[in-house]
Amino acid sequence: MLVYDLTKKFSREEVYGITSQLRRAIISIMLNFVEGHARFKTGVKIQFFETAYGSSKECKYLIFFCLKRNWINTEEYKKAISLLDEAGAMLWSLIIGLEKNKETKK
Repeated sequence: MLVYDLTKKFSREEVYGITSQLRRAIISIMLNFVEGHARFKTGVKIQFFETAYGSSKECKYLIFFCLKRNWINTEEYKKAISLLDEAGAMLWSLIIGLEKNKETKK
């Protein structure tokens, strides 16, 4: 929700640019997590979780870009980055755990 609130104040000329890209990337994190969770094969789960993790990194760059363009302030930046770091850490732990579990089953 934070990203949607932040992008509401972006310039109208960015609706099809950064606003759209950031909103799609942020929702991609959760959508790929949900889809991965619904899969039965560990390798497929990992693939979706890795895509979600990649989207979190994309969002971090886009948030940084927005800060540099002065579209968001430092406080907004820190809050968004903190949430993205937390989500990324959880995804990374999940991926590593699944990889380890996959290796022990061999």
